[in-house]
Amino acid sequence: MRRPLVSLRSLLVCISMLSCSRSEPVDCLQEQIRLRAQVKALELRIKQQQLQIERILRERENSQSIDASENDESLNELEGRKYFADCAEAYNSRKRKSGFYRIQPLSAPSSFLVYCDMTEGGGWTVIQRRTDGRENFDRVWSDYKQGFGNFQSVNGEYWIGNDNLHFLTSQGDYTVKIDLTDWEGEKQYAQYKHFKVQNEENSYVLSFGAYSGSAGDSLSGTYHPEVQWWANHNGMKFSTKDRDNDRYHGNCAKEDKGGWWFNRCHSANLNGHHYNKGPFNAKTDDGIIWYTWHGWWYSLKSTVMKIRPSEFVPASD
Repeated sequence: MRRPLVSLRSLLVCISMLSCSRSEPVDCLQEQIRLRAQVKALELRIKQQQLQIERILRERENSQSIDASENDESLNELEGRKYFADCAEAYNSRKRKSGFYRIQPLSAPSSFLVYCDMTEGGGWTVIQRRTDGRENFDRVWSDYKQGFGNFQSVNGEYWIGNDNLHFLTSQGDYTVKIDLTDWEGEKQYAQYKHFKVQNEENSYVLSFGAYSGSAGDSLSGTYHPEVQWWANHNGMKFSTKDRDNDRYHGNCAKEDKGGWWFNRCHSANLNGHHYNKGPFNAKTDDGIIWYTWHGWWYSLKSTVMKIRPSEFVPASD
């Protein structure tokens, strides 16, 4: 294991000793912010190295071998690993073209395909895509656990899998960006810090932090205090039509036609039924919904959910 050039302890000492004078408060504060960001990046790096060591030991104990016939574009020879841990690592290893890559998070037992979006600063791992309704998202627990969909077409619909989501988000601090498009071609987005999905034993509980963006904060229901108790998706377990983990007396996933982190039931339902139009009529608000943009009775045309390490810094060419 390579040691960091600057230890966490020495950085923390530097930050604590750095006092801001009245003459140069702005420069001093910027230096403190830079040092704190460096500490967070080193902490993430250490955690990744620890997970990597655990995985190598586990592979040796089980005498497992990885098939060498996989897509060589995603090969990662750094630090003895064959695959990148996520699309951010691929980007900083000079893989700058958007497309499908085979990755293997540090705690994952095997590799899997994902679409890497190398635009908007690069390094985005796409975890969900809805475009045309060809893929059925009204599926059972095991499908959402493993993942499903079209992992070949650039615009193919897919769900990365809840196990894979857990492996990805457990290896560091991630930000999720949700890109939304309506039937008039208008685009909005929502972004959340500290995006994390727990393991199956904990029913893939979702957690996330502060919101930013243009689409409104549908995921935590902060748009109105009277509805937040039932509209907040933060801390919710994942539910499917055959595994009811929501707080509703019925089954939200069955009524709203897709697996999701339902409460009672939702303000956001990006895995709902794909209608071939915006406004729709149905027994329940079962479309692809982002309430704070178009309400409960407008089904969006396309959505993309993608994640990237919060402390990601693009490597210079």
